[in-house]
This record gives sequence, structure tokens and C-alpha cells, in this order.
Amino acid sequence: MMDRTAQTESRSAASPALPHGFTRRSGSAVQESALSLRTYRMVEAPAPSDLSAAAQVSALSLQVDLLQLPPEVPAPGAPALRGVLDHLFAHWLSLPETAALLASLVHKAKASGAAAAGASMLPSMMLQGGAAVPPLSPRSPRLSRRPSSLGSGPPHRSASPLRPPAARSAKEVIPQFYFQDGRPPPYEVRKQCISTVDQLFAGHSNGLRAPEFRMVTRELCKLPTFFTTVLFDKIDKEGTGFVTREAFIVFWVNSNLMSMDSATQVFTILKQQNRNYLAKEDFKPILKDLLDNHPGLEFLKSTPEFQERYAETVVYRIFYCLNRIGSGQLTLRELKHGNLLSALRHADDEEDINKVLRYFSYEHFYVIYCKFWELDTDHDFFIDKENLIKYGNHALTYRIVDRIFSEVPRKFTSKVEGKMGYEDFVHFILSEEDKSSAPSQEYWFKCIDLDGNGILTHIELQFFFEEQLHRMECMAQEPVLFEDILCQLIDMIGPENDSYLTLKDFRRCKLSGHFFNILFNLNKFMAFEARDPFLIRQMREEPSLTDWDRFARREYVRLAMEEDGEDASNASGDVWDESLESPF
Repeated sequence: MMDRTAQTESRSAASPALPHGFTRRSGSAVQESALSLRTYRMVEAPAPSDLSAAAQVSALSLQVDLLQLPPEVPAPGAPALRGVLDHLFAHWLSLPETAALLASLVHKAKASGAAAAGASMLPSMMLQGGAAVPPLSPRSPRLSRRPSSLGSGPPHRSASPLRPPAARSAKEVIPQFYFQDGRPPPYEVRKQCISTVDQLFAGHSNGLRAPEFRMVTRELCKLPTFFTTVLFDKIDKEGTGFVTREAFIVFWVNSNLMSMDSATQVFTILKQQNRNYLAKEDFKPILKDLLDNHPGLEFLKSTPEFQERYAETVVYRIFYCLNRIGSGQLTLRELKHGNLLSALRHADDEEDINKVLRYFSYEHFYVIYCKFWELDTDHDFFIDKENLIKYGNHALTYRIVDRIFSEVPRKFTSKVEGKMGYEDFVHFILSEEDKSSAPSQEYWFKCIDLDGNGILTHIELQFFFEEQLHRMECMAQEPVLFEDILCQLIDMIGPENDSYLTLKDFRRCKLSGHFFNILFNLNKFMAFEARDPFLIRQMREEPSLTDWDRFARREYVRLAMEEDGEDASNASGDVWDESLESPF
């Protein structure tokens, strides 16, 4: 017993004195306290990515061995723990290395940011202590990529969450991608254009007149020659009758109009200044120029009234095909999606205007106008229901004519109740004679869609076929049950859902025209059932022609023969009358 007491006293004499407030504990208690302190630091301290640069250095520096902790440390739950931590932190702040570190961090923070300073100075401070730092326990999988020790060099970019993105050596310059007046042309293109301008305007110090300006329109601007008048007037705003070299360069080159696409050039030249669309009257200048200068229309100069009707018909056809919503305002997007530009160039290059089947054919105009004139019996330039029911030798049903005059497919422009004007008739005849075109499909789909819900059901189809069935019975034709017709119609269109039809279904089908003929055009329905071999051979020989092109050709031949017959009959009558005259 005395020996054990002596050993205890010798150990006490060998141990250093404890600070005030500390109690001596056994070795296992000291180890447990040290472990508890580390555990406390890991649990209570925030994640390294959430600390500032100085706080991260402080957290990493709180190591037991580095700070030379005393062997006896109270448990984490003791009341004096916070005081111990404050004492240790004060001790750390009093170290010379800490003062140097803080001064360096402040300097770095002012120069390149606190985050960059903390990332760059932390390893050097740790190395000065002469001991490697063990890794912190990761709080999440994101921190598991931290290296186990800090080397002499800077940490890898992907290994440290404290490292900022690499500073750019030079500021990136994003090139301009939006130009209000269009992208400027390249220098070489601009130089070549100005050189061509100098050649065309050479010897004309006062400028070019309209006839001389036609070469500029075609060769330099690459536009149809019948754009000369409207382009000339756009540049010569003062009405001097001349376009100078400087004025042309300002309008065509400096405004970047020369670098725009063809559709934008045409749209900009034709439209009015304060509009973002083309109206019908905007096409009058180019059509007047076409009528005055195209060799294929020279014969019309003696009949100005038919020149006007021809120009109107061309414009109506353009808006029928391009302005699908029927607003009367042709947008740039609609112009780009259409085929008008190629038709304009074709009309400028082709001397025979009848070969320009898109929009400009005189034969097409002749057929449309004569058809309207045949129905307009009182020649007041309006037709009513009773007139339209006679179209195509009474081919249409009353129910479909009622839907047309209810202005379901499109509103009439005649402004006379119950009357269809010439423009309305143009839309009707183009839709009737080419039911495979997209505008025609929309026209007749609206007529069949009784409730306007965008789908066709068997009830709506039966409503229109009932009159067809009655007419077949009156003509002693073998009637066809609607159930059989319905199956034929569904198989013909092949809809996504057999219970109803949508406009999308018709656009995918090439037989949509026969679908509508079965419902309300008896003559074409019977012709389709008969499978006329002559018509089938025509379609195979000329697949590029549309249904409208074939119809217009047949009708023009018929009308021309009738007119020739009338002329021959009139001529023979005149001869007969002269033979009966008395020689005295």
C-alpha cells in the first residue's frame, strides 16, 4: 500500500502543473476527452465549403497535436468546454504565424478575392507547421473527392471546392448577331457592288430615268424588270424623274438591302413605310409595269378594262394561295413560305405568259372571268345562290351552297348581303376545281364542319350525303347506302382515329378531292366512279399539272371553240344578209 502511494506521488511530481479550472484525470479519460473534442469539432463545425477563407484556416488548424493540447481535457459536455475553446483560439491568434497568415489573407482578398486567397495560402501555412494534415471526414458524397493530404503545389481544380474558376486571360468578345437594317455585306461584295454601280451610272451625272433604270433593276438588284417602277419611285421620293448614283447607294447599299434575301427585298420594296405587311394595292405598281411591258400581254393594251380585271385576278390568286388566314395582310413569313418569287422570275423570263401557270397565266384569268360572267346573268358583277347553283351544270347540292353563302369558309368582300362578288368567286372556283390543294381543303372542311369544332363526324357526313343520295334516285341511279359510303370515305382518308376526321388527316391524303366530291358534287362523283380512262391517261402523262391546271386548259379550249363558232356564225349571217340585198 505504501509503494502504490509513493508511485502516485512520483507521477504527480513528474506531471506539469495544470491551468486553473483543470482537474487531473486518468490516461483513458484523457484519450476519451481528446476523441470527444475531435468529434465535437466535426459535428458542430460547418462544412468547409460554407466557411470563409479565414474560418477555414482556423477550422483546419484546430488539431490536437498542432496546438499542443494538455493531456487532460474535460469532456465535451462539461460547462468549461467553451472557455477552453476560447482559450485555445486566443492562443492560436497570438502565434506569429497566425499574424503573418492573416495579413497575407487580407492582402490577397483585396487583390484577387478572399476565396482565391484562402485556396492559395492554406497549403503553405500547413507546411510551415511541419506536419501533414489528415483529411476531414466527408459530410456528403460531394466532399469525398478531397485529397488525403495537402501537397506543396496548388490543389487540383476538381479536387478542391474552394478553388474558383480559372481567370480568363482576355475578355471574350461576342460578335454582333442582330442588325436592325440587316447584316452588312462583306467588304469585297460591297466594293464589287459599288464598282458595278459606277459602270451603270457612268455618263449620267444627273442620274438615270425610269427606262434606263431597268438595267439596274435586273442586272444589279437581280429583281424582275417589272419592279423598275416601284423601285424607282422608292428611291426618287421627291419625284424628280431621276435616280442619282448617290441616292441609289444610300437606298440599296448603305441600308444593307443588297445583303438581304430575295423575299425580304421584295417585301421591303413593295410595302408601305408604316406597315409590316403587304396589302392588295401594294401589287398594283408591278402589275401595271407587267401589263405595259410584257410581250405576252401586249394585246390587252387596247382593252384597259380587261387589263384591270387581269391584275385583280392575279392579286386574288396570290392572296388565296399565300394569305391562308384570309386577313388581306400578307406577312413576310407567308411570302417566304410561298412560291411567288419563283413565279415572278418566271413571268419576267418567259415571253409566253400562258406558260406561267402560277398566278400570271392569261388563259387562267380568261376561264375564271368567263365562268363568272356566265353565272352573272344580270351582269351587275354579283351572283346569288340561284346563280351559283347552276355552276358546273348544277353539280353542287343546295346544302353546300347554303354553307358558302352563310360565309362559313370565308367572309364575302362584296358587302352586299346574299351576294358574292368577283373576289369571292375566285376563291370559290379555285377551291372547287382543285380540292387537293391546302387552301381548298381548308375551304371545304369548314363547310362540312357544321358545329365548327374542328372535327368531322359521321353525322355531319351523312347530312351532306343525304341530298346526294336523293339526287341519285331522281336520276335513276343505283343508290348507295351511307354505311357503305362511310366505310369508303374512312378507307380513303385513313384517319388517325376512325371515329372522326381532322384537317390534319386530309392534308396527308392525296384523295381528299374525291372525298368532298362524294358528299356534294354529283357530276364529279359519278366521273370518279366511272374511272374515265382519258382523264387517267392525262394525269399520268402530265403529273406536274394540278387539277386546276387541267381544268383551266379544258375550259379554255371549250370557250375558245364556242367563241370561234359564234364568230363563224356571225360571219356567215353577214354574208347571207349581203346576198339577200338588192343589187339596186
